[in-house]
Amino acid sequence: MRLALSMDGTCTGEHGVGLHKIGFLEEEAGDDALDLMRRIKRALDPDGIMNPGKIFRM
Repeated sequence: MRLALSMDGTCTGEHGVGLHKIGFLEEEAGDDALDLMRRIKRALDPDGIMNPGKIFRM
């Protein structure tokens, strides 16, 4: 992750961010992007039943 981010790249899992990479998403995407992602997630999944805790911390 550190190498990918240092080269202005990204490193995600095949099926999403993955539990080990959640902490890096904030560093990679930034606060504004994560806020937007969270708002979309809440709008589409208000009960948090779809892949809870797999993309980012709510």
